[in-house]
Amino acid sequence: MKNVMDTLRERDFIKQTVYEEDLYELLGSESVPFYTGFDPTADSLHVGHFMQLVAMKHMQDAGHRPIVLIGGGTAMVGDPSGRTDMRSMMTKETIARHVECFKSQMARFLRFEGENAAIIVNNADWLLGLNYVDFLRDIGVHFSVNRMLTAECFKTRMERGLSFLEFNYMLMQAYDFLVLHQKYGCSLELGGDDQWSNILAGADLIRRKERKPAYAMTFQLLTTSEGKKMGKTQKGAVWLDENKTSPYEFFQYWRNTDDADVEKCFKLLTFVPLGEILALCAHRDERMNAAKERLAFELTKMVHGEEKARAAMAQAKGAFGGDEGTMPEIKLSKSCPTVLAALVEAGLCKSNGEARRLIEQGGVSVNGEKVSAFDAPLPEGSFTLYKGKKVRVRIVRE
Repeated sequence: MKNVMDTLRERDFIKQTVYEEDLYELLGSESVPFYTGFDPTADSLHVGHFMQLVAMKHMQDAGHRPIVLIGGGTAMVGDPSGRTDMRSMMTKETIARHVECFKSQMARFLRFEGENAAIIVNNADWLLGLNYVDFLRDIGVHFSVNRMLTAECFKTRMERGLSFLEFNYMLMQAYDFLVLHQKYGCSLELGGDDQWSNILAGADLIRRKERKPAYAMTFQLLTTSEGKKMGKTQKGAVWLDENKTSPYEFFQYWRNTDDADVEKCFKLLTFVPLGEILALCAHRDERMNAAKERLAFELTKMVHGEEKARAAMAQAKGAFGGDEGTMPEIKLSKSCPTVLAALVEAGLCKSNGEARRLIEQGGVSVNGEKVSAFDAPLPEGSFTLYKGKKVRVRIVRE
C-alpha cells in the first residue's frame, strides 16, 4: 500500500514534522495509532475542523488507527494558540453537550467499527482528577519556562497578558499525548500548524519520560491565496451542522471559491484523484465554473449526503439559472414591512445597519429592480430578493 505520507505530501497537507525519515518508515511498515485533538468550544464542527477529519480519513484508509481526542478538560482552560484574547470559560455541562454533538458529526467521516476502527476519548477523564503537586513533579519537571516563552502560541498573547491558566495549556496537551501513548500505544499527533509548539512538546515529553519514539506532524492552515482563514462568511463560521449552515449555504460558500483557491481546496478537502483535479483546474477562464460546482457538490455530499447535495445544486441553478421552481425559499412573517427588514429577518444581513449600507451601495434588488430607499415596501405575494451578485432567494410571505 502507498505510504500515507506520500499521499499527504502530494495533496500539500504537510507543513512540519520531526524525525521525518523515521516516521516515514514507521507509517510504511505498520499500523500506527495517531491522534488529533478537538476543543468542544461550540456545538458543531466547522470547516477548519473538516480539513483535519479529511487528513485523519487519509490516515485511516492507509491502515492507521485514529484517536479523536475531545478536549473536555483542556476546554476548561482555553488554548492561547492563534488568540490575542483569552477564551471564555465554559461549564462542564456545556462541554458535555458539545462533545455529544461532535461524536455524531465525526461518524460521517471516520469508521468506528471494523479494522483500525477510530475511537473517541475525552481528556476530562484524566485531567479533571489530577493532583496538581503530583502533576508538577511528574510532568512539569520536564519543561523549561524559557523555552516555552519562545513558542509562537505564547508570543501572540504576551503583549496583552498571558494568564497562568493559559500557560498551563501546553503541559496539559503534552500530557494528553503521554496518556494516549501509555493507554493506546499512540506515537503520532496531528494538527494544524498553529499547534506546532504544543504538539512538539508532547512528542518531546514521551521521548524524555518513556524513552520511546514519538512524532509530530502539522498541516498547513486552510487559508485563501491572500492568507485569510477560510470558512468565514458575513453570517459567521461555515458549520457542518445543517441547522447552523444549511446545505444550500454550504454549497454556495464553496461554489463562490476564488479561482486561485479551487485547486487547493480540491486537494485538501476532497478525495478526488489528483489527475482529475489538475484537469478540472487547468483553465483559468469560464471553465473554472464547472470545477467550482464540482468542488461544492463533493464537499456538500461528504458533509450532508448525496441527496441534500443534489438538492443544494438544484437550488443554486434555480437561483442563478432562472428556474424559480428550484430556487431556495425563505418564509417571512406577514408583519415584515420593508425590504430592509426583510434582509435582516431572512438572515441575509446581521443588522439594520448592515442592511442600510448594502442598500446604499446598490447591492439589493427585488425581482431584478434595484432598491434605493430604506423604507421601500415589500411587493405583494412572493418575490425574488437579490443580495449582491451571489445571493438570490425566493421570499414567501407567511
